[in-house]
Amino acid sequence: MFTTLVNALKVKEIRMKLLFTFIMMLVIRFGSQLPVPGVNSEQFSAWFQAQTGGAFNFFDAFTGGSFERMSIFALNITPYITSSIIMQLLTIAIPKLEEMQKDGEDGRKKIASITRYVTVGLALLESTMMAIGFGNQGLLRHFDALNIISVVAALTAGSAFLMWIGERITEKGVGNGISIVLVINIISRLPDDFSKLFEQFVQGKSIPLAVVASLIIIAIILAMIVFVVILNSAVRKIPVQYAKKIQGNKMVGGQMTFLPLKVNTAGVIPIIFASSLMQTPIIISTLAGYNGNGVWRQVLNGLNQDYWCNPNQLVYSLGLLVYIILTVFFAYFYTSLTFNPLEIANNMKKQGGFIPGIRPGKPTSDYLNKVLNAIIFVGAVGLVIVAVVPFFFNGVFNASVSFGGTSLIIIVSVVLETVKQIESQMLVRNYKGFLND
Repeated sequence: MFTTLVNALKVKEIRMKLLFTFIMMLVIRFGSQLPVPGVNSEQFSAWFQAQTGGAFNFFDAFTGGSFERMSIFALNITPYITSSIIMQLLTIAIPKLEEMQKDGEDGRKKIASITRYVTVGLALLESTMMAIGFGNQGLLRHFDALNIISVVAALTAGSAFLMWIGERITEKGVGNGISIVLVINIISRLPDDFSKLFEQFVQGKSIPLAVVASLIIIAIILAMIVFVVILNSAVRKIPVQYAKKIQGNKMVGGQMTFLPLKVNTAGVIPIIFASSLMQTPIIISTLAGYNGNGVWRQVLNGLNQDYWCNPNQLVYSLGLLVYIILTVFFAYFYTSLTFNPLEIANNMKKQGGFIPGIRPGKPTSDYLNKVLNAIIFVGAVGLVIVAVVPFFFNGVFNASVSFGGTSLIIIVSVVLETVKQIESQMLVRNYKGFLND
């Protein structure tokens, strides 16, 4: 990875792309410090610190602290992520959108345009709910129509601007623009998280105990990173043989290739779906100013990640069990929407390809389904392990940090993908140079 970066900096074109990406990152972090007009920032920060709901910590980690400061980027690109997922699901459900997706570059541009409109609509909806909810709790300087409109406009514009920055990074930078916007926000919280870990487990301890604690923390973080890298890069290669056929006077085909099936087929989506579903009641209840009592209070505590794996309150860990079940379910559900074994089997049959020992057509589809179900389960278990480890240390040792399994998966995935993008751009440039020569 380091060698790739050094080689990339030697190429002017790629160097300029890296510089453009870096400047856009600075713009993002600068905007994260600009407060929304009409919001009492100090009072809001105090209110945020008083919240015990893991939902807001999860949301704040994705926004790079912008939510806690209630900056103009408080919504960040979460509306765009939600919009993209909705469009992806609708593409499967609505034939018109499916045709549009298969209609080459023009179709993809139309879907991208619709995604932008849906993003702005979601940002308007979310910012309106937030403005009214915070106004009811006295967190706005003036709870009137004009102030609410200004807050909604600032939050919506901030989210749309970040979406624009992400697209510009994709177009003029190193690629993966939206993912880079998300990652830079997550990474911005890491120094504060490491500082908290240092103060809690190292500072003030005897030297031997401090050294042991530091080594344990570093070992756990490195082990998690290595595990995530393995999980993201693991594939099951299905051998595919192509039959020989005559084209003109030549015999072509007959080569052996592989169909790679990723173990973590759904990526980080199952964790995001499961977390969002469980934390929505907490967010709605908090914004409505109702903390609940009796049974509803117990339910909210069970949904709250801060209460999981606590030895003194094990009953709330039932929420963790629900979270695990949802993660596994969404891993299968999302993969079933995005991966069609029957279509792949039919395409292989049309191209004269077959899996050795398996007949073309439906038997191939059934075989792919069987293999896919097995590796999805392995991938889902891997996701659960990555997600649960931070909850365990938070509950047992009170190691409260904003970055968790979701953040690690996103960071590692985007870094690896960005490095691949840079390598491919260097490869294309070398090919162009060779052809020009």
